[in-house]
Amino acid sequence: MSDFRDQSVGVEDSYAETVGVRLRAVRRQKHLSLQAVEAASGQEFKASVLGAYERGERAISVPRLRRLALIYDVPLDQLLPSSREGAATLETEPLTREPHETKIRIDLVRLKATSGPEAEALQRFLTKVQLDRQDFNGQVLTIRAADLLVIGATFGLGVIEMVERLRSLGLVYAT
Repeated sequence: MSDFRDQSVGVEDSYAETVGVRLRAVRRQKHLSLQAVEAASGQEFKASVLGAYERGERAISVPRLRRLALIYDVPLDQLLPSSREGAATLETEPLTREPHETKIRIDLVRLKATSGPEAEALQRFLTKVQLDRQDFNGQVLTIRAADLLVIGATFGLGVIEMVERLRSLGLVYAT
């Protein structure tokens, strides 16, 4: 019985660390310091405690996580890691970076050969990106995390899930 308890504590610690990474990423996306969150929360979330949550040293309760989501003005589920986070392989390594560092290359030739409403919506969005960037090579387009957030929101997916969807469609350019 003790062995099972030791294993479950390890899993809980690992999950707390994964949640912490997500909490830090969202706070940074909002351009908030730990002290700014402390002030915005009316001192409910002390900077030191929030830092401990982000480092995975403390587990956050669901009610407190909900209040933090309100402060960050994000849906609660955005403060939780996806089921795929923490299970990165060498092939998916870029997905474990901070969201603002995520970039992928889209194979525009394959996209043009793909049909369906999903491909059409993606084509329209990427054409706009190309126009904005004046990038007309027509073969490959690097899309950034901000682009992935917009595309993902269109399809009801997070960044990691959106990249996985693009991979499943064969649209991620392989060098």
